Amino acid sequence: MKALTQAREDPVARSAERTPSVRWALASLSLSMLLSALGTSIANVGLPTLAQAFNASFQEVQWVVLAYLLAITTLIVSVGRLGDLTGRRRLLLAGISLFTVASVLCGLAPTLWLLIAARTVQGLGAAIMMALTMAFVGEMVPLEKTGSAMGLLGTMSAIGTALGPSLGGELIAWVGWPSLFFINAPLGILALLLAHRYLPLDRRGPTTNRAGFDTLGTLLLVLTLAAYALAMTMGHGSFGRLNMALLLAAVFGVGLFVLAETRAASPLIRLAMFRNPILSAGFAMSTLVSTVVMATLVVGPFYLSRALGLDAASVGLVMSSGPVVAALTGVPAGRFVDRLGAHRMSIVGLIAMAAGSSILPMLPTRFGIPGYIAPLVVITAGYALFQAANNTAVMTSIGPDQRGVTSGILNLSRNLGLITGASVMGIVFALGSATTNIMTARPEAVAAGMRITFAVAAALMVLGLAIAAGTRTLSRRTATRGASVEQTE
Repeated sequence: MKALTQAREDPVARSAERTPSVRWALASLSLSMLLSALGTSIANVGLPTLAQAFNASFQEVQWVVLAYLLAITTLIVSVGRLGDLTGRRRLLLAGISLFTVASVLCGLAPTLWLLIAARTVQGLGAAIMMALTMAFVGEMVPLEKTGSAMGLLGTMSAIGTALGPSLGGELIAWVGWPSLFFINAPLGILALLLAHRYLPLDRRGPTTNRAGFDTLGTLLLVLTLAAYALAMTMGHGSFGRLNMALLLAAVFGVGLFVLAETRAASPLIRLAMFRNPILSAGFAMSTLVSTVVMATLVVGPFYLSRALGLDAASVGLVMSSGPVVAALTGVPAGRFVDRLGAHRMSIVGLIAMAAGSSILPMLPTRFGIPGYIAPLVVITAGYALFQAANNTAVMTSIGPDQRGVTSGILNLSRNLGLITGASVMGIVFALGSATTNIMTARPEAVAAGMRITFAVAAALMVLGLAIAAGTRTLSRRTATRGASVEQTE
C-alpha cells in the first residue's frame, strides 16, 4: 500500500495527466514495443533464405534468432535496473539508437557470424526498449488509465509478432533478405524522434544518494540466464548431457546470485521485493501463461499438418489467427482492467485460457479447422486480458525507483516462460505421441500427443488460478494488519 500511495503521489505521473504530449510519448513507446517484437518474428521467416545466402546449415542460421533472444533474456533485468539508476529517458534513447544502427549493420553483414554479432547488439537494444517501455507507462500515465496503456503496449507487441511472417515473406520476395533488417531503420528513427521530443526528462537527484550498479550480481545473472536458455534451446528436441550440465550450472548460478544479492550494498534485485505477494505471484503467473502460449506455437503446426492434413500455407493462415486476436483485444482488455480491476480481470483471463486449453484437443475432431480456431481465439483473448491485468497490477504496486528493474523482471518471466514452453511442452508432446520422429507419426499419435500436452497446459492454468486466489487472500491479510497497526498507533 505504501508503494501504491507513493506511485499515486509521483509528481511526474500527476503532471503527465495534464500534458497533451503523453499521447505522442505513448506512440514512441508503442513503436519501441512493436520493433522489439518484429525483430523476432520477421527473422524466423528468413532462416531458409539465410541458409542459402550464406551456404550454412539450418543449425547455424538458427543462431540469428537465438542470439537475439539470448541477448534479451540475459540482459533485460540488468538494463531495467540501469535505467532506474542512470535515468530511463537517456537509456531508452540509447537503446532505440542501438537497435536502429544494429538493424542496418545486420542488413550489411557480409558473413553469417557478423550477422549474428549484429543481431546480438540488436537484442541488447531490444532488451532496453522492452524493459523501459512499461516503466515509462507507470511514470507518465495516471493510475486509472494504466490498464489501457498496458493493453496498447500488448497490442503493439502482438501486431509486431503477427506482422513479421507476412511482411518478411513479401520483403524477401521483392527486395531480398537484407530488407528484413533495413525495415527497422525508418521506424527506429521515428521512434527515436518521438521519444526525444515527448518523453519526460529524467529527474536529477543528489548524486550522493545514487546507488552503485551491482556488477557482480549482473554478471552472475547474465551467466545463469544464458546457461538456462541454452539448456532449454540446444539439442534440437533432445535433452542430452550438455543440456543437463547447463541446467545444473543454471541452478548453481541461482544460488550464487542469491548469495551475492544478500551481501551487495546496492543489489541488482532487492530480494525483499518478492515478499510483496502481488509481485511474486505476478512473475510466477506470467511464466506459466507464457509457457502455455508457446505450446500453441510449438505443437499447433504439427497438429494442423499431421492430424488435420493442412498444407504449409493453410497452417500459417490458421496460426496467424492467434496474434490477430491478441492485437484486436489488447486495448479493449486494458479498458476492462481500468473499469473492473486488475485482479478480477487476471482471474477471467486465466479461466479463459484454462477453458480454451481444455477444449482445444477435442473440438477439431468434430468441427475441423473452425474447431481449432475457436479455442485458440479463447486462449489468445484470455492471454491478452491477463497480460494487461497482470502488468497493471505489478507496475502499480511498486515505487518509482524500482519501475525499471520490475519491468525487466516481468519481461524476463515472460521470456523464460516462452523458452521453457518451447522445450518442456515440446517434450511432453513427443512423449504423448509415443514417437521419436514426429514428422512420420500417424495422425492418431499426433492427436494423442495434443490431448496430453493441453491437459498439462490446462493444469498449469489451474495452478495459475490457485496462485491468483492465494495472492488475493495474502493481500487482504496484509491490508488488515496494516489497518490494525495504524489504529493502534
